[in-house]
Amino acid sequence: MENNPHIVVAGAGAIGCFVGGLLAAGGHRVSLLMRPRMAQEIRAHGLTLTDFSGMAQQINPDEIHLTADPTILSTADIVLVTVQSGDTAAIGRTIAALAPANAIIISLQNAITNAETLARILPDHDIRGGMVPFNVIPLGQGCFHRATGGDLVIATGAGGLGDTLTVPHLKVDETPEIAAVLWGKFLVNLNNALNALSGLTLQEQLAQPAWRRLMADQWAEALGVLRAKGIPVVSTTSAPIWAVPALLRLPTAVFRRVAASMLEMDAQARSSMSHALMAGRPTDIDALQGQVLRMAADLGRAVPVTAMVYDVLQSAELAGEGLPNLPAAALRREIG
Repeated sequence: MENNPHIVVAGAGAIGCFVGGLLAAGGHRVSLLMRPRMAQEIRAHGLTLTDFSGMAQQINPDEIHLTADPTILSTADIVLVTVQSGDTAAIGRTIAALAPANAIIISLQNAITNAETLARILPDHDIRGGMVPFNVIPLGQGCFHRATGGDLVIATGAGGLGDTLTVPHLKVDETPEIAAVLWGKFLVNLNNALNALSGLTLQEQLAQPAWRRLMADQWAEALGVLRAKGIPVVSTTSAPIWAVPALLRLPTAVFRRVAASMLEMDAQARSSMSHALMAGRPTDIDALQGQVLRMAADLGRAVPVTAMVYDVLQSAELAGEGLPNLPAAALRREIG
């Protein structure tokens, strides 16, 4: 790895623009491979990055390379994959056709199987899973706002990439247990669909006991499946994995005191699935609740809350009418 590697963010949306922008501000050579519309927006307004702690960073368009041309991958030393899970195979084939054999590929995506998909398509590359703990809100006019906290985590490997990619306002840790960390984040991400169906902000949703109970029931179902499969899980929250359902079921006043770190976020924060529904884009429901359903089917195990959330979210996605603003009681009635 050279001292100043060329980093290409493949499929730069909210997460990709935020991470890529901070890397560029930290002195790295960065190219954002993105849709022409978003590139035009950033060229017109620049790239503005803010977060809930008060951080504000402005990146001029001439400080970062914006392109819709995938041939930029031919000069990549590091590729950060930030596409939706359903597009992973397609971007993997593009990387296979264009990127150098020694390029390191890091998946910074929700869900579990993305790094595995990339590894099947790119068997001769260094493929690493990665976990993004924070939520990024696109505010328009080239502005992206980090609404929750946490540090990036990637799989341990050669080259000291964690240190290379760590810049001001973006810390990157390495771990040999990336699979278990990703499963921990997977459990957290199961709330993305509930948040989207509620139409509430994350703070509003977590303040309501009925929504927390649904989240707890879904978490317990998924954790039971993972245990039955013998899959290790590392918590990405301050609470032990096994304790989260009980924590969510506490009375609100007690929950606020005990789980204060879970509530450290902007009042405007919503899940990525909420933003997908609002924009009329496909969601990651199949890579999240769908994954639990497939594993449960292998075990002959019922997961009724997960199945209900999957079905209702798919209906909302097909309806294309944005956030459905459903009450928790309506979802509870849908459980078979």
